[in-house]
Amino acid sequence: MRNATVARKSKETNIAISLKLDGHGKTSVKTGLSFLDHMLTLLGTHGLYDLTVKASGDLEIDRHHTNEDIGLVLGQAFDQALKDRKGIARFGFAYVPMDEALARVVLDFSGRAKLVLRDGRAGGKGLSSSTDYSWGDAEHFLESFARTAKLTIHVDVLSGVDFHHTCEAVFKALGRALEQATRRDPRVKGVPSSKGRL
Repeated sequence: MRNATVARKSKETNIAISLKLDGHGKTSVKTGLSFLDHMLTLLGTHGLYDLTVKASGDLEIDRHHTNEDIGLVLGQAFDQALKDRKGIARFGFAYVPMDEALARVVLDFSGRAKLVLRDGRAGGKGLSSSTDYSWGDAEHFLESFARTAKLTIHVDVLSGVDFHHTCEAVFKALGRALEQATRRDPRVKGVPSSKGRL
């Protein structure tokens, strides 16, 4: 069973995440950040993961701590569910359009944490934002997730005007790429590395 349940409680946040890698895309997400709820629902749905996220945080201050800690805990859940990472494809990629927006996500469960985000839109981060989420929040979430999942993620925003469409394309592409990378490959008998370890 490739499952994990991870909890994190601090003076700033209280987060619990359950993840089933070999699921059917069933999600239940309640973070207090409605836009992030939507993005994580897309991630689980298009990655075919069963995902439950329950979070509360000091949103009366701002969304920074809650957003960051959810990314950290979700990354830990992936890391724990993958265990020693034997038999997985390791690499994944996806292109996903959302109306005028187009995103590409390429990733590697290498054991090395890195986010590279290239925004090809004119104006980049300054375009627009949701009432409770921003492009900077999305980038910080992805950085936090990559850190504890121990994976390298390259995100390329190839086009997009609407903030919602752009984020949606990114999170859908991330879900698809994660599903591809975590998929079991019967031809891979051990760790998918010429070094014999990740």
